Amino acid sequence: MVMKMKKASELQYGEKATIDNIDFSHPSSQRIIEIGFTPGQEIELMNKSFFNDPLAFSVRGSLVAIRKNEADCISVS
Repeated sequence: MVMKMKKASELQYGEKATIDNIDFSHPSSQRIIEIGFTPGQEIELMNKSFFNDPLAFSVRGSLVAIRKNEADCISVS
């Protein structure tokens, strides 16, 4: 069975995933890494706002809210 790689912004409420890759061509990639979104880390989507922007993730024991376009640069499986 082959798993399709998806973006963190596509996770459903309460869904957990492991970060596979960060798109370094994205302008916010450095900020994303600095706040703890690094390959190999498990994340969980904890909350979505009304228009899915921003999104709140549990990462490294903290709750971190990022914009949807920033979550788009995080590939998960």
